[in-house]
Parts: sequence; C-alpha cells; structure tokens
Amino acid sequence: MKFIYGRFFPFLLLMTTSLLYPGDCEFHTLSRIKPQTSDKTQAKAVVELLKRILGGRSRDFIVSVNRTFSNDTLDVCELRSAKNNKIVAIGNTGVAVASGIYNYLKYFCNCHVSWSGNQLNVPRILPPLTGVLRISSQHRCRYYQNVCTQSYSNVWWDWPRWEKEIDWMALNGFNMPLAYTGQEALWQEVYLSLGLNQTEVDEFFTGPAFLAWNRMGNLFKWGGPLPQSWHVKQLHLQFKILNRMRALGMIPVLPAFSGIVPPGITRLYPKANVTRLNPWSHFNCTYSCAYLLDPRDPLFQRIGGLFMSQMVEQFGTDHIYGADTFNEMTPSSSDPAYLSSISRAVFNTMTLVDPLAVWLMQGWLFVSDTEFWKPAQVKALLHGVPLGRMVVLDLFAESMPAFAFTESFYGQPFIWCMLHNFGGNNGMFGTVEQVNLGPFEALRFPNSTLVGLGMTPEGIEQNPVVYELMSEIAWRKEPVNLAKWVSLYAARRYGSLDESLGVAWQLLFRSVYNCTWKGYKNHNHSPLVRRPSLHMNTSVWYEPAHLYEAWRLLFEAAPTLMGTETFRYDLVDVTRQALQQLTTEFYREIVHAFQTQKLPELLTTGGVLVYDLLPELDRLLSSDVHFLLGVWLENARSMGLNEREAQLYDFNARNQVTLWGPEGNILDYANKEWGGLIEDYYSQRWALFVNTLVECLDRGKPFKQDTFNQEVFQVEKGFLYNEQKYPSEPLGNTYDIVRRIFLKYYPQALKRLT
Repeated sequence: MKFIYGRFFPFLLLMTTSLLYPGDCEFHTLSRIKPQTSDKTQAKAVVELLKRILGGRSRDFIVSVNRTFSNDTLDVCELRSAKNNKIVAIGNTGVAVASGIYNYLKYFCNCHVSWSGNQLNVPRILPPLTGVLRISSQHRCRYYQNVCTQSYSNVWWDWPRWEKEIDWMALNGFNMPLAYTGQEALWQEVYLSLGLNQTEVDEFFTGPAFLAWNRMGNLFKWGGPLPQSWHVKQLHLQFKILNRMRALGMIPVLPAFSGIVPPGITRLYPKANVTRLNPWSHFNCTYSCAYLLDPRDPLFQRIGGLFMSQMVEQFGTDHIYGADTFNEMTPSSSDPAYLSSISRAVFNTMTLVDPLAVWLMQGWLFVSDTEFWKPAQVKALLHGVPLGRMVVLDLFAESMPAFAFTESFYGQPFIWCMLHNFGGNNGMFGTVEQVNLGPFEALRFPNSTLVGLGMTPEGIEQNPVVYELMSEIAWRKEPVNLAKWVSLYAARRYGSLDESLGVAWQLLFRSVYNCTWKGYKNHNHSPLVRRPSLHMNTSVWYEPAHLYEAWRLLFEAAPTLMGTETFRYDLVDVTRQALQQLTTEFYREIVHAFQTQKLPELLTTGGVLVYDLLPELDRLLSSDVHFLLGVWLENARSMGLNEREAQLYDFNARNQVTLWGPEGNILDYANKEWGGLIEDYYSQRWALFVNTLVECLDRGKPFKQDTFNQEVFQVEKGFLYNEQKYPSEPLGNTYDIVRRIFLKYYPQALKRLT
C-alpha cells in the first residue's frame, strides 16, 4: 500500500505503523478496554457526525466500521476513491474512521475544525485518491480532559455544546475521554442511604464552578449548596454524553471512590477510622481539610461498593475508572505499607463491583510534591495494584515528565499527557518542540510502559494550534517538521495560500508557542491579569519582536480574510497578546517613574495604560464572541430554574475567574482576558494602583502593599456583586478596532524593542 498526497499539500506525512512500544504485550488486561457498541451503531454515529459538520457534502463519504479490520488493539482507517467522486472510509472503530476522514479533509481538502470556528470550504469535487490511504495509531489509548476541565470549561455546557465537543474528540482521534458529569446525584443517593441528612450532604458539595476540587477531595461547601435541579439536569446530560461517546466507539472513564467522605460520616460511624488531612492551597478548614476514611476500615469497601454499584447500574461501564486520593494533599503517613494499603483498597472497591476494572490515576501528585513522593512511596502506591490494572496519566509530561524519574512508573502502564493550560487562561502559549519530540522519547525510554498519549488541559477553548499538533502526534511514527506543519495549518485554518500567513505562524512557533523553560507552568503571569504591586513578574519566554512581526503580517492580510471566523479569532488573539506585552512594558515604566519620583512620567504612562490601552483592549475583545465575559455569565445563569439559582451560578462564574475563594484564596489563578472583565475588573485595579502611586508621590508617602491589597480587595469583591449584565453578542467592527490599535500601538511596540 502507498501514500497518496493531495494536490495542495506536498508535505503530507500520514503513516502506517508497525512500531510497538516495549512491554505492551505484557498488559493483556488492557485488551478488555475496547468499544462495546456494535459496528453498525458506530458507523451510523460517524455518518451523523459528518452531517453535522459538512451538511449535504457528508454524502460524498461512504463509512464502514469493522472491528476485525485491525488484527490487534490499535486503531486503523483506510480511505480510497470510489465511483461518482466519493471517498470510502473503513476502520476498526468509529473514532478511527472519523479521524481518518478528518485527516483527509485537512490534508486533501484544505479544511479545518476548531473550538474557535471551522473552515470547511470543501472542493466541489473531492480530490481523488489513486491508491489506498492508510492511517493508524501506535497508541491504544488516546486520552482527553483533566478533572479540572470539568469546572474551568465544561461546567455550564448544555447538550449542543457537549455534542460539538464530542464531535471534535472523534475527529481528532480521542478514544478515552473523561466522563464525570452528574456523579453528585449518585453520591447524594449513597450518602442519604447511609443515614446522612440533606444538610450534611449539601455542605459536602461545592458549587458547580468548584466541583472538580470537591471530587478530588480538596474543597467543600464553597459556592454551594447544589440545587436539586442541578443534579437532575447533570444526570440527564451524562446519559446523553455517554450514549454519544460510546456510539462513536469511545471508552468513557467513569469516577470511583477515593476515600474522601463528608464530615457527617463521623456522626453516623463514630468508631470509623477517619483522618482529617491538612488544609488545601490557601483555604482554611472551613472549606478544606478533607476527611479520609482509612482503607482498612470495612466502611471503606461498603461506601465504595455502594457508589460503584449505583454508577454501573445507571451508567453502564467500559471497565475503566478514575480516582485520585492525594491530589495536592499530603498523606498522613509516608509508610510504604500504608500507601500500598490505600491504593489496594481503592482498587478493591472497583473490582468488588466490576472484576474487570482498570484504575486510571492522575500522576500529578508525584510532580507536585516531590518532597513526600520519594521512590519508595511512589512504588508503594503504584504496586498496591496489580501491574496492568492501573494506568497512570503522566499529566504534565511535556514539561515535567514523571516517567523519567519513576523508571516508567515502576512497571505500571502510563499515558504521556500534554497539560499545557492552567486555570483556563487564554494567553498564547505552547511548548511545541517538546510536544513534537516528547512522546517519541517516552517510547524509546528503557523498558517503557507507554500505552498512549493524552491531552489534559485544565481549561480549553484557547490556543487551538497546540491541540491540533498534539492530536496529530498520536497518529504519527516520527516528529513533524514544525515549520512545514504550521504553514499547512495556517493554509487550512484560513482557506488561504497567502504565504505571509505561514510566515506569521512560523514566527509564532518560534516565540510564544515555543517555551523551552524547564518546568514552566502556563499560568499567564502577565501583570495585566494579576493584582498590581511594585514587584510583579515581567519575564517572558519569547522574543516580543517575533510576536509583533506576526501581528503586522496578520493585520496586513486582514482586509480579504475578515469574513473567515478562524482568522478573525486569531487576529483578535494576536492583537490581544501584543497589548498584553505592551501592558508589561508600560508597567515597567510606571514602576521606574515611581521609584525615581518622576511624577509627570508616572501620570503620562499610567494615564495611557488606564484610559486608552486597557479600554481599547476591552473594545477589541468585546468585538468577538469567543472573548466575551457575557457568554460565560449567561451560560451560567441559564442553568438556573429560578432567579435564586441563577444568582448562585452567576456568583460561581464570577468568583472562579477572579477571587477563586472567599478571600482571594487562589486569586487570579483562572484569569481571563475577556471583554467586560477587562473594563470592570482588571482596569479598575490598575486605575486604583496608578492613582495610589500618584498620591504617594504627591504626598511624599511610601507605597504600602498591605494597605493597597485591602483597598483593591473591595474593588475585586465589588465585581462579584455589581449585578451588571454583560453583552453575550459581539459589539463593534473588529477590523476597525484592530486597525486603530495597530496604527497607535505598533510603533510604540517597536520603539520599546530598542
């Protein structure tokens, strides 16, 4: 069989794969983890997916699923031309066929699907294949999502948005998605059946925007209580999510019991062996300090078994379950025997109900607390479960790969994951060189137990180029040529062969998307979205000159491309990034003016920032639907059945992206550069900061950060309760706004480079 290259794209690098990862044949237990839906159902689901994205052009594709098409557990799809200019696609799973067709659409039809819009100008006559095009993956597991994604991104989604996301998963080849929606309804039933009262249950759960950390045992009560209508809606949503995932041949990961229990358990079972853990992050025990039930207590198996039985009865099972007992929490003992008993008990609650169970565990704990998790402790926790019955997510492998210092997780299979994003921040960022090379280095690691690749961002709907690259790596047998790859990306994303667009993206790949700082976490440290002080982090990992040149190239190409949604998004995003960088430059000048007691310079620079640059940034973001605070808040409020519920969800949504807790406990962790949020939150803080500095110089007083923090906290808290309704539709002409900003600030940007 041979590869057939499209007329538009001579650099296409599709592949067949015969390479097997070392040790894969040892994990016979994982062969049970496979689609259970019939071939006919999967084929029908792919046909319906194509109808949703292509409309009538979906009839140009003939779809077939045959699980015997692959002679092992690895996904494969073959495409060929048929009569009447149709394309026949056959694969062993629905996901394999969907991703195969999308690969054809990308590289032969110059098409693109993303969170920020689609470019689906399919040629009138489909480009023919003169032979068989075969694509396959060498990774049986292609995992998607992070427990945190459920709160930072998915929390307010309705079914149409979930349907769109599941389509995106299938097109990009993911076959093992997280499916945690609606579990609180089942936990409520379990705890009520044990004898807890409703108040005790309500005070255990957090509000919707913080459920991810409730599920991991970090946080309780804050933002709650959960209305009963929330449970009903989420349960109904979960049934749809699971049905669609399975119809496409995916293997959803369901939750399991990790040992964290409500405080009310100690009332009902005063002799139960319950330990209270230390506070989490910057919260006190009012909202954290989890109660951990000792795995050796018989009650552990009872509670875990009740939940698992309820869940399997309601949701069915694909035999893989997620649970995290010590996520960012230190165990009460470092004794290896104790740690093994914990993991053994968690696993036993799974097999008690499902003898075929496989445990999927986040490996974040091993990199977040290296002082506690020494080799003996890591090995003990992992070896409490039989080899091959646990799969570890190497959660931040592109920057801090844990497999390298755990001897490939001491024999347990693992999935190399790109985390990329923290808090759902929307600044431009990537580690494309390591994403391109890292998975292949993991394959070659001595005695590697790699069984898959994954993407585990805390938040999505940002930096789509990084996720498209990572999803493709799972279907390649060698790294890509990044310069060529991103040039093709630009061509299909915009449906344009303008070479300057490829040059712009090559510059971005050399700068904002190529962070090489070891262990760097993308929290968007820009002063723009952080509480102002005189000692802020102004470092960046890239050359701003490359960013500004990419900005110029996109701006110059704009007049003919503003009708393309994906281009408009990128133009806004690159302009936003340029203004973010300029904010850092203005901040440096503000601090210098204050420290050198130059009041006129302070007034001038501070005035430009507060009264022109930030308002322009807000107008820019308000012109594109993908950057609107109003969309986030409207989606939150729409989940409520009445005004009381709507207000609760509105508070959850506002608090998460600002204070993140009652007192700014994780302040600005989930910062967003959104229209509305810039004007009424970030700009207000900067105005207070500049005015305070001016007053200090004018009166000859020192700047006191503690005093400022108390004052600015009132501004921050005021945003939570301002009752302002923000637009959920874009305002203004994006091109006119960008043009005004570019003509005004591009020369200033270049000036500050010298």
